[in-house]
Amino acid sequence: MVREDKLSHKEFESLVAKALASIPKDFRNFLENVAVMIEDEPPEDMPDVMGLYEGVPLVERSIDDSLLPDSITLYKGPIERTCRTSAEIVAEVRLTVLHEVGHFFGLEESQLEQL
Repeated sequence: MVREDKLSHKEFESLVAKALASIPKDFRNFLENVAVMIEDEPPEDMPDVMGLYEGVPLVERSIDDSLLPDSITLYKGPIERTCRTSAEIVAEVRLTVLHEVGHFFGLEESQLEQL
């Protein structure tokens, strides 16, 4: 069953902001130079992806690195299509944000699945 109602971009953005705010401050401080974006749909070659981290994980950096800001993109369409209720959307947004932040900190898929 697919939800018929859609969240506005602003409502979805609010859920993302709440998910980010739920991260403990000691970890959240590391995210100051990470751009968090929302897109309606993922790239065509990744149709079911709900989120994507792009950058160099924190554990792989050196002091000499001059890097562009990392980015986390959440894809509204796949998240809405996967969830049947508003509560499921809230939970999935939080899970996706935490998952992508985990990649920023250097966690692999298998480690994230265990958490």
